[in-house]
Amino acid sequence: MLKPIRDYVDTLVHPSVQHDPLTRARHRGFIAPRLIGSVVALAAFPVYVAMRGVPNLLEVAIFTWLMAPILVAYFLSRTGRYESAHVLSSIALTGLVTAVAASTGGIGSAAAIWLVIVPLEAALSASRRVVAAASTSALIAVGLLLFLGSHHMLPDAGGSDLDTAALAALGIVSAALYATGLALGAESLARTSFWLLYAEEDRYRLLARNMTDVISRHGRNGAVLFVSPAAEDLFGAAVADLHGHGLFDRVHVGDRPAYLTALADAAAIGDVRSVEFRVRRDITGPDGPAAPQFIWVEMRCRPLEGTAAEGAAADRELVAVLRDISKRKAHEDAIEEARAETEKAHAAKSKFLANMSHELRTPLNAVIGFSDMLMNEDKMRLDAARRAEYARLINDSGTHLLSVVNGILDMSKMETGDFAITPEPFAPAGVIVNCCDILALKAREGGLDLVTRLAPELPDIVADKRAFKQILLNLLSNAVKFTDSGGRVTVSADVEATVLRLTVEDTGVGISAADLSKVGNPFFQARTAYDRKHDGTGLGLSIVKGLVMLHGGHTDISSRLGEGTRITVRLPVDCETVRPGRAPAKVAHPSFERLVASPELGPELQVKKSA
Repeated sequence: MLKPIRDYVDTLVHPSVQHDPLTRARHRGFIAPRLIGSVVALAAFPVYVAMRGVPNLLEVAIFTWLMAPILVAYFLSRTGRYESAHVLSSIALTGLVTAVAASTGGIGSAAAIWLVIVPLEAALSASRRVVAAASTSALIAVGLLLFLGSHHMLPDAGGSDLDTAALAALGIVSAALYATGLALGAESLARTSFWLLYAEEDRYRLLARNMTDVISRHGRNGAVLFVSPAAEDLFGAAVADLHGHGLFDRVHVGDRPAYLTALADAAAIGDVRSVEFRVRRDITGPDGPAAPQFIWVEMRCRPLEGTAAEGAAADRELVAVLRDISKRKAHEDAIEEARAETEKAHAAKSKFLANMSHELRTPLNAVIGFSDMLMNEDKMRLDAARRAEYARLINDSGTHLLSVVNGILDMSKMETGDFAITPEPFAPAGVIVNCCDILALKAREGGLDLVTRLAPELPDIVADKRAFKQILLNLLSNAVKFTDSGGRVTVSADVEATVLRLTVEDTGVGISAADLSKVGNPFFQARTAYDRKHDGTGLGLSIVKGLVMLHGGHTDISSRLGEGTRITVRLPVDCETVRPGRAPAKVAHPSFERLVASPELGPELQVKKSA
């Protein structure tokens, strides 16, 4: 029965407050009793006439005045101006009560008691301005009644004492009933406000407990007053441990100034501030507490609305939202690392082009220059010996160019995975001796001792013979190149279980500790690209490392600046299977130390055998 009435009243509520439950309830509480009360009173007018007879002028005026609440309710429904509607209602009620009291005995009339109801009704508006306006109108009405009564300007109420008593009783009862209605309305609004507040708090509580971001409230000096339960997962600590300065104690020492500065700026300027800092997270593993780690968090803080907005900045409370950004930081670090690698690649490319321009220009100039001389041999009157020398220089330059191009191609193939090895069984001792013989002349010309030490019974190995020879030639070539006259280059080989250990050691210029970790990177050279004593592309060791890795082995480099370099290559005896414990085939020969080249030997080779 009441639902149609409630639905109709809801349609009268102004659209501007439809989305605010509390304000909508207040509007509904204002409109409903005035409409229902006025309609009921007007409907009772015929009954009153039937029982009372023809009404007098005052009674007609009173019933006519009952239209005022309907008009005020319509005003609120059309405009949504809640306070103004309350003021109009108070003025209408005051006017009605004053008129009735003036016609029934003035201030002593039973109707005057209704003036007390006027400010009580205005209190439902929850507005001081409305209460003040209603109280003022009621006091003016009281003053007016007193003034008119003291000057005998009011009409005589007349009637018997019984009628006066009945009228007084009616006034008091009606006022009490109206006040009861006001009290029920106030209780209804209070109950509605309580449940709305509870529901709102429940929604915020649900949000705070289930969101992954941490919400915190900070008082003076950044002390934590409140922190949401999500902090337990983020910091690995109880919420109570973060109150006060517990959160500040977890901030990384290096980031504490930024953390405090953000809070201070938000309080001083009254605007949003954002900061990123590291904070300690406690970790509890299955075996108990583990070592804590630092994670990156982002904090956005701003002044809390309504807290010392007009006061000193130090008194402002702040609300902050903290979010774990460790993954984002790791992603940024990865991007920065990739950028650094890209820059390094560009630098390597630039250095490679600089090196290539040097390495290619010199032999090309020699080829062009000496071939031009041979083309003009008649004019230059070259003899046979000079022509042969120029032809040899052209051949050497062409050979050097070919080795450079081959090195670049081999390196490119290894980087793209297109370099294929062809394993075959062979005796490494013969290959080692042959490589040393190839470099013997260059060693003698440089004034070096080139010594070979081979362990007894070196096994046959399964590897790419050409690649094995290229590995050793590159190592020997570098050792001879970077060893000054009077130095010594030693090549040794032995076997450890299923691994062949090949070592090339020299007493040359050595490599600094800063450059040692970079040796073997493509195109890297420990000396400046232009002002350098020794030529080269910087690909030799890179190719060695690549070929060794293709065989399933690895390379160790140790060096000291000015004392020499030691490079050890470990290759599996069988690169196809690489099975530990496999017994390799033995090749019996006596161990020996061979002095392959020495400035004192001249063109002959001398071998020292020992048991």
